[in-house]
Amino acid sequence: MKNKKILVFDDDTNILDVFTIVLESSGYQVEISETSHDILERVKEVSPDMIIMDNWIPNIGGVKATQILKSEPAFKHIPVIYCSANNDVSSLAEQAGAEAYLAKPFDLDELENTVAGLLRHKAK
Repeated sequence: MKNKKILVFDDDTNILDVFTIVLESSGYQVEISETSHDILERVKEVSPDMIIMDNWIPNIGGVKATQILKSEPAFKHIPVIYCSANNDVSSLAEQAGAEAYLAKPFDLDELENTVAGLLRHKAK
């Protein structure tokens, strides 16, 4: 089975490091992006199985970037986990059209369980 590929959008390199270390140790392939204005190009290039989107990503922000992604028929099936330190993360995720969300700071088990659960659901 080929490794599932996860594309992480976040402008905080420390958080990108955490995502990369945790997800790679779980056997996923991780690609990162520090901006979101080129989301469609990045998704086309990487062809991820899942996307993790930060709320405060530069240029257009996570909500807008996720909405752009979800409006593309070729990409709308890709599950998105929305991440934010905002205590309104669930409604931001809903507004964006994301399938799941994680509040920052997140628990690593919660991260792994959310990722695994969404990928299992997608495989059905």
